[in-house]
Amino acid sequence: MRSKKRALTIQDVAKTAGVSVSTVSRVLNGKDDVASDTQARIMKVIGKMGYTSSLAARSMRSHRKNLIGLVVPDIGFPYSIEIMKGVNRAIAESKFDLLLYTTGDVQKNGTALHEQHYVSLLNNSITDGVLIVASAAAEFITNAPIVAVDPHVINPNYPSVQGMNYQGALAVMEYLMGLGHRRIGFISGRPEIGSALRRLKGYRDALTSAGVAVDEELIKPGDFTQKTACKQASHLLQMDNPPTAIFAANDQSAIGVIEAAEGLGVRIPDDLSVVGFDNISEARYLGLTTVDQFLEEMGYVAMQMLIKLINGETLDLDVHKMQTKLVVRSSCQALTPAY
Repeated sequence: MRSKKRALTIQDVAKTAGVSVSTVSRVLNGKDDVASDTQARIMKVIGKMGYTSSLAARSMRSHRKNLIGLVVPDIGFPYSIEIMKGVNRAIAESKFDLLLYTTGDVQKNGTALHEQHYVSLLNNSITDGVLIVASAAAEFITNAPIVAVDPHVINPNYPSVQGMNYQGALAVMEYLMGLGHRRIGFISGRPEIGSALRRLKGYRDALTSAGVAVDEELIKPGDFTQKTACKQASHLLQMDNPPTAIFAANDQSAIGVIEAAEGLGVRIPDDLSVVGFDNISEARYLGLTTVDQFLEEMGYVAMQMLIKLINGETLDLDVHKMQTKLVVRSSCQALTPAY
């Protein structure tokens, strides 16, 4: 019968390195009162033996873990990737390490429950604070700090960084109408998300302010995914009187519009102008006109806010509003008057 391999312990490391257990413990906890040659010897032994200390055990020995949790709905979604770039930059400038949790699906149901579970697990055991991207829960029961990037709920009870979604949508519509477009389609985001609602309101209000009647047939429900947007754009483009421009609630949806147009032989921008929202990396390569809400900077600022709270500092503002900017590229052109 094969014997069960015994897990390595801190005692094993200490014995191999020829030091006391307390010395190994001080090195693992980042103390600077151990001689550099001794530290180097201990770390070499740890690397050779493959020993990993328990994060939970370390947290019980010290009130400070130097570890921050990051909860992201889908690490493969371009929106999340851009935010994580900023988070990574802030972490690199700090003394903290990062622990990532994800539901693995931007559309997964029960997201609020997942978030509450993760926060309870992390903040009550191994992390000093948690950063949540696109948080769905309105509140959390925790004593450790929480900061959110672009929360789904309108007024969360925790600090956040939010894009100026309404103002960004207004800028898009003013630009398209300035090009002469009046039949402008809109593919919305998920209806339970605050940012999606603000973008839809910006679309509606801009038309109303310009004296253009809102045509409900031109508004199609989306969910921020390319697949759904492609389907909805196909419906719009096959109307008897199709829109001359389509404003998609995010860049992924705008890519879906472009896919639908190509499938139907609709030329962009000759036959159809397209605008997105977010300014993800793919938008630049596609020549997509979009709204930059500086996602990377949102992640960076949110992480800085969280670190301040962990360090016991007071935030200047609980809600940091990130300005948006319309980025004009080649996916739109002026509407040629019909004679």
